[in-house]
Amino acid sequence: MVLLQRPHILLLLIGTHQFLQCWIAFGSFNEEGQKQEEFSEELLLKPLPDHKLLAHFHFQSSAPPSTSNGCHHHLFPKVISQLVQKFRVKEMELSFTQGRWNYERWGGFDPISSSNAKPPGVELWAVFDVPQHHIDASWKNLTHTLSGLFCASINFLESTATYSTPEWSFPPASGNVRYGTLPCEAVCTENLTPWLKLLPCRDKAGIALLLDRPSLYRGFYHSQRLHLTSTESSSEGIDSGIILEQTLTVVLQPNSERAVEVHASEKHIQPSWSLSSIFGKQVSGRCVLAKSSSVYLLLDRGLVAELKFPNKENGKSAANGLTSENVWSNPSFELSANPDRIFLEESSSHSKSLSILYMFQVEKCSESEPFDIGLMWKVPVAWLCQQTPLHASRFLMGSGNERGAIAISLKSTQFIEGFMSANSKDGSCELRVDVFQVVPWYVKVYFHSLRVFVDQQPRAVSDIIEKIHVSPSKDKMSPGVMEVVLKLPCRVNTAALTIEFDKGFLHIDEYPPDANQGFDIPSAIISFPNFHASMVFLEDDSLSKSPLLSKFQEKCPVMSYTEVLLVPLTTPDFSMPYNVITITCTVFALYFGSLLNVLQRRAAEEERFLKAKAAKKTGRLPLLLSMLSAKLRGRRREPLHSPPSSSSFINSKLVLKVILVAGLAVGWQYFFS
Repeated sequence: MVLLQRPHILLLLIGTHQFLQCWIAFGSFNEEGQKQEEFSEELLLKPLPDHKLLAHFHFQSSAPPSTSNGCHHHLFPKVISQLVQKFRVKEMELSFTQGRWNYERWGGFDPISSSNAKPPGVELWAVFDVPQHHIDASWKNLTHTLSGLFCASINFLESTATYSTPEWSFPPASGNVRYGTLPCEAVCTENLTPWLKLLPCRDKAGIALLLDRPSLYRGFYHSQRLHLTSTESSSEGIDSGIILEQTLTVVLQPNSERAVEVHASEKHIQPSWSLSSIFGKQVSGRCVLAKSSSVYLLLDRGLVAELKFPNKENGKSAANGLTSENVWSNPSFELSANPDRIFLEESSSHSKSLSILYMFQVEKCSESEPFDIGLMWKVPVAWLCQQTPLHASRFLMGSGNERGAIAISLKSTQFIEGFMSANSKDGSCELRVDVFQVVPWYVKVYFHSLRVFVDQQPRAVSDIIEKIHVSPSKDKMSPGVMEVVLKLPCRVNTAALTIEFDKGFLHIDEYPPDANQGFDIPSAIISFPNFHASMVFLEDDSLSKSPLLSKFQEKCPVMSYTEVLLVPLTTPDFSMPYNVITITCTVFALYFGSLLNVLQRRAAEEERFLKAKAAKKTGRLPLLLSMLSAKLRGRRREPLHSPPSSSSFINSKLVLKVILVAGLAVGWQYFFS
């Protein structure tokens, strides 16, 4: 009987262990009704018009307030919780970006581009819940902590000359915010590995298994982002804990022929792709600690408008027809797997067409049947992504190493026509544009030289600029900050801002190793407060369970980043000190070497050397004659007479050498002094 009961006990223990694991993983409630930690993983795939593919990974971890669980965590990374508690961070965002987001081809009026399109390098901003006089100290400690955590040079942002304090133009506008960027920071796998360690399953299981390093860094755009929101120390009574969002946005080329850029896309079929062909891996199952694991395929509004959809005129009827039982099929493309659910976007006032979202559940796949979604195009399709109201670009004017000017150009897009028709009732339509720009202290900007051009015509600054805030730079103390609110007419075609500056001088110790390459001016932020990007899908129970779709429904401000400017400054000839040191060391080596050689030689040794040398030159016949003559005379043989050389002569030569070397040294020093 004991032998029969042991298998039952073993099965009971295994079942109890699995139940406890699932109970922890799915974030159930404890006995007191308090919410536990949760984790979800999602992947969004989106075809782009220029034959590329957008892959957006979204991981979200949430932890309850520290009053419920204390300092213990099951899923949430403990290092993030300690960072929030120690420095009292209310909100923070850190991004590592390689490449620049192409707003003209990849769009700018959608939640992905507005929230995840970041400037090249490192961008960090944080909001602290501390008194004003403690913010700078908290920022310094935060940068050092993040620098060690993500193996980057974020600690360079500790200096007051590298970060700024936005007033109202930056989206998280508050007095406790600090903003800093490092445009020249390189992004590599050393930054991605610590980012992956914050995930419960890392990159060993689930959707994160697709994060193959060569595939990611081979893309045209790569941005890893970490957004942190904490309400533990809020004074409003809200106590929801900490929410950590980790996103990775990559733009990849599906096919291997990446060298040829296709300009006439309407004449070429979009390349077919699959997860295995892009990342070289397949999803063999979800992370066991994840509450939800899903993969989405998004067809944006421009693409949907070009394709022929059934029941496209009526959104509700189309939504009823697009279900998992009646899979929507289109002659333009073919999916390798049937979607579990299909969502249709609600009607939007900014666009007549609607987006379609295909949902695939990863819970159903396993190691024997891995998940591998693919899209095969059949006919050529050409479309345009939805643009921002104005396309912004920035460039330098002037020449030389003394003066110059910064110009910000705004060009109208097709999207502004719809906005103008919807808001211009009495012809007094206005478009508001916020500009936030940070300039390093060694670029001395003259803010009084600000000029405004509308449709290539100069305009008065007071007529276009509604509000402006300027913080002049201080040498080696703080950068220059300019925040401007522009009120442009809706029918504007082009607008431009120009501002002049002088190029400063740095101390030789302040130049970086690659000073001849130039100095970077961080990207300017162009935001449109009157526009908000969001995707609201038809009501469904699964929408509230998806953090990614819930994030899409939130209204985020439309904003874009300009280019990073490279300013050449006057740099000294760093090879000149090397040349001076080299020739000086050579002269000193010759001087002291010759002096020591002269002082260490002995006169007697040189005399013996000369006698031996003279004896070798003398033949055997004179030697025999001298020996015979000595025997005949009965006297001792005298040595042969050596060449005329004596110790006095040798000593005079040594003295002359010493005097000559000393004279050369004195002349050299006098010439260079």
